[in-house]
Amino acid sequence: MSNIRKLNTKGLISPPPFLSDNLQYECIMGSVAYGVSDNTSDMDIYGYTIPPKHILFPHTAGYIVGLDRDIPVFEQYQQHHIQDKTTNKLYDLSIYSILKYFRLVMDNNPNMIDSLFVPRHCITYSTPLAEHVREHRNLFLHKGAWHKFKGYAYAQIRKMSTKGANAESRRYESFQKYGYDVKFAYHVVRLLNEVEQILLEKTLDLQRNREQLKTIRAGEWTQKQIVEYFERKELSLEEIYNKSDLPHKPDVETIKRLFMECLEMHYGSLREVVQTKTDINMLINDINHVLLKYQSKNIDLQE
Repeated sequence: MSNIRKLNTKGLISPPPFLSDNLQYECIMGSVAYGVSDNTSDMDIYGYTIPPKHILFPHTAGYIVGLDRDIPVFEQYQQHHIQDKTTNKLYDLSIYSILKYFRLVMDNNPNMIDSLFVPRHCITYSTPLAEHVREHRNLFLHKGAWHKFKGYAYAQIRKMSTKGANAESRRYESFQKYGYDVKFAYHVVRLLNEVEQILLEKTLDLQRNREQLKTIRAGEWTQKQIVEYFERKELSLEEIYNKSDLPHKPDVETIKRLFMECLEMHYGSLREVVQTKTDINMLINDINHVLLKYQSKNIDLQE
C-alpha cells in the first residue's frame, strides 16, 4: 500500500478524492534516496497521479477553454510536516498530475529527474504504467540538465551561509556548530556530481557518492572547501558539457508518444479525444486516395 493511501486512511491528509485510487508512482526522495539518511530524517514523498479524463481533456465534459471560467484543474497536491504518531515519522508530500510531472522531467528539473532515478528500494508504489515510464527514463535526459542543475547548486550555495542564521530555523544548530548549513552544502556537491553523470554517462546513480556526501553532512568539510569544489566543478563541467553527445533539447515528439501511451494504458483509447499527427497524416492519405480515384474516373469519362 502506498504512503498516500496509508496516511489518507488514517485521516492525516486530505488529498483530492481521485488521487489515491489513481496514483501511479510514489517514491522516497531526500536523504533516503541519496543514501545519507539517519533516524531523524523526514520522509520526502514524491509521485504522480492521473486525474479524471475531464480534467486533462475538459472539452470531453463540455467545457470550452477560453470561455468557461470554472474549468477543473489539477497540477499537484502538496502537504508538509505530516506527523504520523503511530510510526513516529514526519512526511512531506508532493504528488503531481502526470502532465505536470512529464513537463518538469522533460525540463530536467533536478528534483523530478531524481525521482525517476531513485534506487529500487525507494519506490514505495509503482503501477505497470509507471514501470513503463521508468524503463524509458533516459529518454528525458538532455544537455539542458547542466543549466538546471547549476542553477539549483547556485541557490544552495546562497542558502548554505544564510538560511541557518535564523534561530527559528530547523537547521540553526548546524549553522552554529559549523558556521554554515551542512545540508545545503551537501546538496551543492550532490547536484554537481549528478549532472556530471548525466552529461558523461547519460544515466544517473543517486547513491554513487553517498560516502562523500556523508562526510559533508558530518561537518568534515569547511565552507571554503565547498565553494572551491563548486568553482572547480563548474569549470570542468563547462568543458564536459561542450563535449557531451547528449541532445541539446528533449525529443518532444517521442516523449509525447510515451505520454499518450500512458494515458491510453489508463483511460483506454483516446482516438475520439485527441487527434495525433499520425491520425492527421492518415486522413490526408485517405483524402489523396479518394482524389486520385476521382481524377482517374474523370480521365476515363473524358476519353
